[in-house]
Amino acid sequence: MLKQRIITALILAPAAILAIFYLPLAYFSALLMAIIGIGAWEWGPLMGFESKQKRIGFVVTTLILISAIWALLSPHDLWLNSNELHIYAISLLWIAVAWWVLSAFLMFSYPNSSGFWSKHRSVRGMFGWLTLIPTWLAFMVIRTNDYQADSYHGAQLIMFLFLMVWSADIGAYFVGKAIGKNKLMPNVSPGKTFEGFLGGVIFACLLVAITAYNLDWVREQVITALLVTVLITTVSVLGDLNESMFKRQAGVKDSGSILPGHGGILDRIDSLTATAPVFALCYMLFGW
Repeated sequence: MLKQRIITALILAPAAILAIFYLPLAYFSALLMAIIGIGAWEWGPLMGFESKQKRIGFVVTTLILISAIWALLSPHDLWLNSNELHIYAISLLWIAVAWWVLSAFLMFSYPNSSGFWSKHRSVRGMFGWLTLIPTWLAFMVIRTNDYQADSYHGAQLIMFLFLMVWSADIGAYFVGKAIGKNKLMPNVSPGKTFEGFLGGVIFACLLVAITAYNLDWVREQVITALLVTVLITTVSVLGDLNESMFKRQAGVKDSGSILPGHGGILDRIDSLTATAPVFALCYMLFGW
């Protein structure tokens, strides 16, 4: 299993980096849509869909909604200038934040809170849209920031987001394995520990601090980046636990099997579905 995970990661990581930095915006948007489409397919069983027709219907509806946003907000029109984001994009990102606040409540109160939403596929479908669709928009917002002045600036921001999320995952895994004793949220994900969570936050902050030092950031920039890192790494846990909650309720171990050793697309992007909208808003509000 570990060997498969490493091989898959060694293949996917370079491909993802090349796509982020070098794909034209239209192709990057389309690739993101395809990834979200696969995520929507994998969300079907979490809604209780067993037939392919129903899962395809959810995928098509999801892609239509993203296409409508794309038509309304062209990637080149998302930013009015390097610091001002289109009001429609801001509104959609804040809706995503509101969803993750609600999601946190659902997780902390699980399984008591599942009485209503577990019985209504339409509600679980809405939760899927609130999880997946803002992810596409958030990545486009990040990728297109200051695009005219520097076409690689947004790509660097995405890699900075990946640095925070991936380093937190690695830190949480090894610290949790080594000294993890206190369960973080046993009703949702018995394997996660409070010690692992803290280890992930600390590890991510250390890597961001090293990055800031190498980039010669001033004190204010470092403080802002570290505060954002603490927020993002905390939110990343919400994304992971959110999917775990829906999988547990549906009796599903992995969202899919498209990625050997990793499971499905949702299993790989669950943290990013929560962090990308928050990161996009943080950069718009604070920058660094």
